[in-house]
Amino acid sequence: MGGAMLNGWLDAGTDPAAILVIDPKLSEAMTARLTDAGVRFETAAPEGVRAGILMLAVKPQMMEAVVAGLTGMVGAQTVTLSVAAGKTISFFEQHLGGGVVRSIPNTPAMVGRGITGAVANAAVSAEAKAEIDRLLSVCGPVEWVEDEAMIDAVTAVSGSGPAYVFYLVECMAEAGRKLGLPADLAMRLARATVTGAGELMHQSPDGAGQLRKNVTSPNGTTAAALDVLVSDEAMQPLFDAALKAACDRSRELAS
Repeated sequence: MGGAMLNGWLDAGTDPAAILVIDPKLSEAMTARLTDAGVRFETAAPEGVRAGILMLAVKPQMMEAVVAGLTGMVGAQTVTLSVAAGKTISFFEQHLGGGVVRSIPNTPAMVGRGITGAVANAAVSAEAKAEIDRLLSVCGPVEWVEDEAMIDAVTAVSGSGPAYVFYLVECMAEAGRKLGLPADLAMRLARATVTGAGELMHQSPDGAGQLRKNVTSPNGTTAAALDVLVSDEAMQPLFDAALKAACDRSRELAS
């Protein structure tokens, strides 16, 4: 995720001299990208450097060890920006202090079509919040919430959401195979249908409900399928339970 954002910043014309990447194990591809762009990179936090925005894009289970090595980079004006699930604002306040923004992007950010939920503590100024919004926006829109507790629900809906869509494609393809289609054809049909429907929804001013109605002729094939999908025991109860499980797990990770 950090690499996707970095690529977005460089493509948007951010001054490479304003960026410092710290990673003990950079990939060959990223090393080449940074070298070509003129971005400084180090394996550990260098002495004498204070960050304006300190973005942390590591796995949650690695975060405590990582922040221990970054305290020297935090000054009075530093804002810590986390893109890791399960680490609360209070965690970063305790370890690094100062302004903190907790954000939850999703994997479509890798192609500039993500969406990010974010929340800031009271120490983040309006100017700093605007700058972070600009940085996060290179990968898609940013939705700010006032209550950090809402971030767990954001994680359940959009942070984990791409996996639900990918699984939908798998299910559609498997159902097509069971109807007699060759497996590879069923997958191509399902994949193109979901990506195409997503792009239609992206471009259309109509809401999802209206777009669904536009496809559904009375007593037609789509209506027959939807009669199954919208039954009391079908998709909505499953999604209610699935997203609650994701939200609950996000809260467990935070504690």
